[in-house]
Amino acid sequence: MGRAKLDLVQSHERLLACDVYRAGDGVHAVWLAERLKHSPWWKRITVPLNPWHRYLMRTERRLFASPLLQAVICNSAMVRDEIKQAFGVPDEKLRLIYNAVDSQAFSPALRERREATRAKLRIKDDAVVHLFVGSGFERKGVATAIEAIARQPAAAHLVVVGRDKHLARYAALANRLGVGQRVTLTGPRTDVKPFYGAADVFVLPTIYDPFPNAALEAMATGLPVITTRKSGAAEFVADHDAGYVIDSGDVAALAAHMRTLADAAIRERMGTNARNAVLPLTPDAMTLRLVLLYKELLEASAMRQKNDAERKLRAHREAWSAKVRTPPAETAASPGSPIVERDAAAGVRPGDNAR
Repeated sequence: MGRAKLDLVQSHERLLACDVYRAGDGVHAVWLAERLKHSPWWKRITVPLNPWHRYLMRTERRLFASPLLQAVICNSAMVRDEIKQAFGVPDEKLRLIYNAVDSQAFSPALRERREATRAKLRIKDDAVVHLFVGSGFERKGVATAIEAIARQPAAAHLVVVGRDKHLARYAALANRLGVGQRVTLTGPRTDVKPFYGAADVFVLPTIYDPFPNAALEAMATGLPVITTRKSGAAEFVADHDAGYVIDSGDVAALAAHMRTLADAAIRERMGTNARNAVLPLTPDAMTLRLVLLYKELLEASAMRQKNDAERKLRAHREAWSAKVRTPPAETAASPGSPIVERDAAAGVRPGDNAR
């Protein structure tokens, strides 16, 4: 950027010199605390001492305390509340702008490809398919989903779409639990739409997720969602009766809700609610919110600059007026000076008025 004069600087990373910060990753300290709840004892000791985590948490504190920071864009109420509680950021700086979802691209019309997609996956037409979409399986709770599917009737199937460097580890877990034939690990896919169309339920038992786009896409497709309280999507699920919200790592609760959603009528009702809940989150609507925020901040910045300019102008005027009002100091002639000697020679005494 060099010496360019910038009106606003927005960052999606934890930078200290920004006017606007989009907290898309949530609060690192909260994520770390949630992760350690499910970790062995030795990780609970060593992980908090990791220099990288300590750096991130220290940078977060400095970021939210920066006098330059004018607004924080929060993509869920969960993230907004966490930032307020952890850092004391005032309400007027915390702006709630959700992620957008294209409800035309992700819609119940995707079910038209249902049979073809299931045939490719070798899943029967009458199976209840629970879908997971996401990468980073430890954080997203894939192990919890596999353990829960093992408690379902034989007709239930789990499809996991996404990238993870330990994919074989999760395949081994499914085999160990006796559900290797009912768990499909597809790996990463560039187009996930066919999988939404082939599914009956969307599951995301995540440890921590500020606002998962996959949950929005599933809801727009008309799928009921089971997710956790530390998922930003939970507010939409709970407020609109669009599925179920559980604690992360609660296999029993996840399994119980999976069994409930084996009922097609319940799935239909909650799936309809899910789609209606996210229909307002259009790209145009969320873009408008951003534009209005930028407009507000730019107007406030212009007003501050105007006030600063007027204050400086007043200060200059007051200084000049004070200088003009001060009379110049009179210089008295002292004995022995050239003026006194000249007057003496002319016979003029000090104090006489010249005629």
